[in-house]
Amino acid sequence: MTDIRITGIPKEAGFGDYVALLKPRVMSLVVFTALVGLLVAPVTVHPMIALTGILFIALGAGASGALNMWWDEDIDRVMKRTRNRPVPSGTVAPGEALGIGLALSGIAVVMLGLATNLFAAGLLAFTIFFYAVVYSMWLKRTTPQNIVIGGAAGAFPPMIGWAVATGGVSVESLFMFALIFMWTPPHFWSLALFMKSDYSDAGVPMLTVTHGRGVTRTHVLAYSLLLAPLAVAGAFTGIGGPLYLATALALNGWLLVGAVRIWRRDEAEAEADRYRVEKGFFRFSLYYLFLHFGAILAEAALKPYGLGGW
Repeated sequence: MTDIRITGIPKEAGFGDYVALLKPRVMSLVVFTALVGLLVAPVTVHPMIALTGILFIALGAGASGALNMWWDEDIDRVMKRTRNRPVPSGTVAPGEALGIGLALSGIAVVMLGLATNLFAAGLLAFTIFFYAVVYSMWLKRTTPQNIVIGGAAGAFPPMIGWAVATGGVSVESLFMFALIFMWTPPHFWSLALFMKSDYSDAGVPMLTVTHGRGVTRTHVLAYSLLLAPLAVAGAFTGIGGPLYLATALALNGWLLVGAVRIWRRDEAEAEADRYRVEKGFFRFSLYYLFLHFGAILAEAALKPYGLGGW
């Protein structure tokens, strides 16, 4: 497909452009958390079924990314962080992104149902709908709580992985959902603090735009205070154990220190050091989630040797 950018120079879309359309960074987080949910479930899954399940969960995540990029083309074109994405840059046409997103959504849901079970497929279908319609088309442009409520879309993958193995939901899968759900607001609000005018320029009612940066800093602290005990409590579920507890205590202690530092700063101080603390907190939040789920996976891996769990 050939399209013309704003500069008027034709550009042929390549394989990398279509990969970028599927938001591979987001997909990698989805794949990892879904894989953890599948592997720590108390039901053994045939390796081929597990591989197939993860493949179609990843495909569903990519479909969501393509649909989001189609709908948000006008916003993405304005924001510095997103203007070089395939659709706003003119590399991939909006209609093509829509077609790819819809096709991949159908393939992912149907094939996951055929390969695993209908409950997992239904949960994947709801996740795609929630991200593309509820979050992208409604919440993102109408309420400063967009990240809070919309965070559910990114929290479903470990539940889907668990459902692939068990065909249902449990306390453990709900905990993994809640961990991601509560992590999302401080993660994205710390990003919004140093994105300057991107969201206001695009007309997105992010909390920094509607209520100011001071209120956003307070919300980062408030949600971190709620997240920390929840994350530590996971040590006492069926997927927790001493290794997870030690990891959670260390990470959440650091989380609270960072949240308090953000809360105590004013804009003059933040601008003076180019939002060093906020950027550091955002980077840490990426490792935070990965290490929690890594510890959950490690507990499951150690159980056959009598070392994981309590």
